[in-house]
Amino acid sequence: MLYRDKLKRLIPFIVIIFIYAGFGGWVYKNYVTSLISGDAASILLRWGSRGAEVKEVQKRLKDWGFYNGAVDGIYGWRTANAVKAFQKKHGLKADGIVGNATANAIGIKTGTAPVSQKTTSRSNETYTLAQCIHGEARGESYTGQVAVAAVILNRVDDPRFPKTIAGVIFQPGAFTAVSDGQMFQPPGDSALKAARDALNGWDPSGGALYYYNPAKTTNKWIWSRPIIKVIGKHYFCK
Repeated sequence: MLYRDKLKRLIPFIVIIFIYAGFGGWVYKNYVTSLISGDAASILLRWGSRGAEVKEVQKRLKDWGFYNGAVDGIYGWRTANAVKAFQKKHGLKADGIVGNATANAIGIKTGTAPVSQKTTSRSNETYTLAQCIHGEARGESYTGQVAVAAVILNRVDDPRFPKTIAGVIFQPGAFTAVSDGQMFQPPGDSALKAARDALNGWDPSGGALYYYNPAKTTNKWIWSRPIIKVIGKHYFCK
C-alpha cells in the first residue's frame, strides 16, 4: 500500500519528465534540421557534384594553374583540392566547397535555372570581365572603365595573346588586380555595365593593347609604347 502511494505521487513528475524530454528532442531535431538546411542552401558544388557548372569551375581553375586534372564535369578529389588551393590563395574558407563566396570569386553563378551553354558562357565572361574592371579601374570614369575592358577584348583578338577573356586576364603578370587579389571582389553595377558595353563593341581606348598609370608604373618597356589616348589616370597604348 505504501509503495502504491509513493508511485501515485511520482506519476505527475514522471509525466512532466517525459513531456520535457519529448519537447527537448523535438526542439533539438528541428535545430539540427535547420542547420543542415541552411548549410545545404549555401552549398552549391561539392565532392560528388556533376555537370556543366563543375566543368566551368575546373576549366577556370585549370586556366589559373590551380587544377591539373581532366575537365570532365565530375567533382572529385582533384577538383576539391584545386578549390581549396584557390580559396587559400584568396583568403576564403578552405573547405573545398564552391559556395556563394567562392563562386563569386571564381566568377560563376550556380544554382540557376538551366540555360543554353552559349548564354551561360557569355554571362560568365561578362562577370569575369567586370571583376577585372572593378579591380583595375573602379576609381576611373565610366568611359575609363569601358576602355580597360576594351583592352582585354583587343588582346583576345590579337594572336600574341590568349584566345579567351579568362586567359588574357589570368596571363601571369598581366594585371595588378589579379596579383594583389583585388580582382576577386564582387564587381559593382558600373563595372558590370562597362563589361557589357565593351562586349557589345564600344572601344574608347582606340584599339589599345596596353594601358598604365604613369604615377605608379616603373616598367621601362611600357613607357616605350606609343600612346593612343589618355583617359583619367590611364595612358592607353599599342
